[in-house]
Amino acid sequence: MPDEWFDINAYLKIGDNGVVTIMSPNPEFGQNIKTSMPMIVAEELDVDWNNVIVEQAPFDTTKYTRQFAGGSASIRSSYDGLRLAGATARHMLRQAAADAWQLPLAEITTAAGMVHHAASGQSASYGTLASAAAGVSVPEEVELKNVRDFGIIGTSRKNVEAKNIITGKPLFGIDYRRDGMLIAMIAHPPAFGMKLKSFDGAAAEKMPGINKVFSIETFPRGFEKGLFDTVSFTELVAVVGETTWQVMQAKQVLEVEWEPITDVVETMNIFGNIRENRIPGGLESTEEHERRMEQESGSGTRVSRRDGDPEAAFARAAQVIERTYTAPFLAHNCMEPMNFFAHFTDEKLEMAGPLQAPEFTESTLAARFDLPKEKIDIHLTRMGGGFGRRAYGHYLVEAALISQQAQAPIKLIYTREDDMTCGIYRPSYHATYRAALDEAGKLIGLHVKAGGVPESPLFANRFPAGAVDHYLAEEWSVDSNISIGAFRAPRSNFMSGAEQAFLDEVAEAAGKDPIDFRLELLQRARENPVGENNDYDAARYAGVLELVREKSDWDNTPAGASRGVSAYFCHNTYVAQVLDLTVTDGKPTVDRVSCAVDCGIVINPDAATNMAEGAIVDGVGNALYGQLTFRDGVPDQQNFDDYRMIRIGEAPRSIDVHFVRNEESPTGMGEPPFPPVFGAVANALYRATGERHYRQPFLGERELLG
Repeated sequence: MPDEWFDINAYLKIGDNGVVTIMSPNPEFGQNIKTSMPMIVAEELDVDWNNVIVEQAPFDTTKYTRQFAGGSASIRSSYDGLRLAGATARHMLRQAAADAWQLPLAEITTAAGMVHHAASGQSASYGTLASAAAGVSVPEEVELKNVRDFGIIGTSRKNVEAKNIITGKPLFGIDYRRDGMLIAMIAHPPAFGMKLKSFDGAAAEKMPGINKVFSIETFPRGFEKGLFDTVSFTELVAVVGETTWQVMQAKQVLEVEWEPITDVVETMNIFGNIRENRIPGGLESTEEHERRMEQESGSGTRVSRRDGDPEAAFARAAQVIERTYTAPFLAHNCMEPMNFFAHFTDEKLEMAGPLQAPEFTESTLAARFDLPKEKIDIHLTRMGGGFGRRAYGHYLVEAALISQQAQAPIKLIYTREDDMTCGIYRPSYHATYRAALDEAGKLIGLHVKAGGVPESPLFANRFPAGAVDHYLAEEWSVDSNISIGAFRAPRSNFMSGAEQAFLDEVAEAAGKDPIDFRLELLQRARENPVGENNDYDAARYAGVLELVREKSDWDNTPAGASRGVSAYFCHNTYVAQVLDLTVTDGKPTVDRVSCAVDCGIVINPDAATNMAEGAIVDGVGNALYGQLTFRDGVPDQQNFDDYRMIRIGEAPRSIDVHFVRNEESPTGMGEPPFPPVFGAVANALYRATGERHYRQPFLGERELLG
């Protein structure tokens, strides 16, 4: 290690021996941006990757922008800035050499952490120039590398945390410890549509190791919430004690009385836009949700897009196909339980733990506790899963309130049942598709009506919009007191499966190969698009279908297998998949998935492949097994004994991932490979069994716990 470090900019510092520390600014929960983001800086810095140390950057809005993990946008939104950080540092090192050697800057080059002047033969390491470079004025403009000259970007680099993870080094929020720290847990209403009426914690407080029992109010009535302040239960009972086990036991003896909520309208401030959400009273059930969705689908729709004259197209159609698709609520079930450390003192509020959206949560904490932001310190730990769940920072507010009232440092921990029953779910969805075909089997009209509890999943301007002359998209929603939030590829995770299963059925009715049918529509969208707001590039969309057809050997299905295809565009990325499965004694086995991805420049192929593989396994599991249902406001599934997750033996036997090579700026990877899986599974199951699947999970109630 170097004897002295020199800060060049917020993203990097250089040691006197040439070792470079690069800061990774965004939260990490397995997407491997802690490796990929520093790779971008290192590329433009022109340093030997073997001499790079990576550190998690502190949460600091004065140094970094968009320290947020979500929307598959970490790389996409930071790509240019990270390149500039590296290129600026490289320029300053070159300038330091030019000043020392009294030579023109244009003649100074770099390679693998060394600065050179070819004509004179002079060279110097970054380490020897670091001190001088730190004093060079930051240039207003710098030249970036040509994409064709990349030597780090586009090559596979191992996860910088791999050794720490597999050896069990404390990295996650659940590992966080502090001298004098107490453990806290919460009790929330047993059903959505209820709230705290009264409690008696006397018996719990008498138990060994218990410090205090008291109530907290996360967000008082009238508090203006921000984008990620969603939470169903704001009045909670907190139990604070010395150990996790002691607190869990004390929770069992709490005497709590709950009462029904009444209808309420809450105000949310979404980036300056004030929105009112109606939260109805009552105890909701899945059966009632399904009835309401059927009702709203028939009467409560609003038009989101209309091309041509869809009513006339359906009136003159030789054949009309109509199908309805549904999906249940889903729980996130992060591998690491929800947790956060808090220490509230007169001087500051110190917090540490797993969080996707620290900037948004910091603003919430400042408003809730009337604190200046400079008195709030949030330390970001590695997250054991997230995909939306850890963007919602109510559990930080809860932890801070408990620490404030307990007058001690505490770590709030949710049990699995706490997490699975307190909301922030993937919504329940419903979509009806209608297709109009003429006598020749040509698709002349398409109509989609989509909605859900409590939001619509519709993307009115996505494919096949723009590829059909007569197109109508309508949406609706059903109010609910069950809290929902972002879930890996929000809304897309349902719409892709419904859309792609329907297109397969339409292709069959038209007598066409499923891939050929999609490519014909995309050719129309490319050559003569309908409408002006189509949000996809038809050529890139077609490109992943062509690639997956080649790599899967589409025309030669393996003996005994059945295959389905699916393709989707979301988070600015195009993904196509071909899935092969076999069915034995009514149980499907996924033998192989071929996946083609166009996400622009791939920063780290190993990491990108890992994300695609994980998304595919996750998608297969949710398509076949995932569901959360309700009876009188109570979730029927509360832990893994009755919430079915995919098991190791049920994962695809083989997954191969292929990337389109181009020079487009990088786009999303964590979420886009997830939505197409649902349609690919449905289409393969149809070819295996002859039965179409319109309702998730596809295996149904009888198979869920088998």
